[in-house]
Amino acid sequence: MKKLDELVDQIDRRSLKTVSVAQAADDEVLKAVKMARASNLADFFLVGDQTEIENKSKAVGLDLSQEGIEVIHASEKDSAQVAVKAVHSGEAHVVMKGHIDTKSLLKAVLDKEYGLRKGSVLSHVALFEIPGRDKLIYLTDAAMNIAPSLEEKAQIINNAVEVATRAGWKNPKVAPLAAVEVVNPSMTATQDAAMLTQMNRRGQLKGCIVDGPLAFDNAVDPKAAEQKGIVSEVAGQADILVVPSIEVANALYKSFIYFANGKVAGVISGAKAPIVLTSRADDAQSKIYSLALALRASQQ
Repeated sequence: MKKLDELVDQIDRRSLKTVSVAQAADDEVLKAVKMARASNLADFFLVGDQTEIENKSKAVGLDLSQEGIEVIHASEKDSAQVAVKAVHSGEAHVVMKGHIDTKSLLKAVLDKEYGLRKGSVLSHVALFEIPGRDKLIYLTDAAMNIAPSLEEKAQIINNAVEVATRAGWKNPKVAPLAAVEVVNPSMTATQDAAMLTQMNRRGQLKGCIVDGPLAFDNAVDPKAAEQKGIVSEVAGQADILVVPSIEVANALYKSFIYFANGKVAGVISGAKAPIVLTSRADDAQSKIYSLALALRASQQ
């Protein structure tokens, strides 16, 4: 897959999923809903203050009376709970962040009674389209886990592989990144990468090929890998980049966007349903890409 638009095109329109939007009274979110309904991408529960949703929908030209849209009135305090409960009950399939802070939404997602808790680790999975590259590439985790342990990195890989597999990648190639491509006892990232590789070979990490440690250049560039003499199924052709810390991920994520003019889709994985957790600064098209990734990830 070379373009994020392909991700949108491949959504199954025969049986639409329902997206539950927490605090839906947001201009860019409602523009994204308008675009999604125009292309028959999904149905929506718009949760929040009904009057605010109606006023903002009118401003962006979204017709709330059309099929596939239902407004559910809820206070600002309760909107996340109502949106998550809709997914918990099976009425909806994806949670989407609207004009609400991430902490409040995730608190509802992790609630023991009505939430979507599945495993011990939630992680952010980003999918980038970068000009000049002949395929899309995943990056994890740029938003949730600050300094993941070996065990947490294993779960982060599982989360990313689940998203990628459901989105159409078969046996994705996973590169645990470090500053060098050899194991150095003084560099924890290299030791963890080697352990993750061994866990994959022993069948503890399934549905993917893991090989590391790999430095960024020889993970993504075949010539760089060849020059270093690295013989690997992953080197130079990684599908998923796994970072050692949130600082590394944050720098790569923003470099892809600001230096490489990349386009991005992003979801939170590791819960019972995918969570569209875009930035409030993201435009409607970016939210559509993230929504498409979440819809693909929600497919069994």
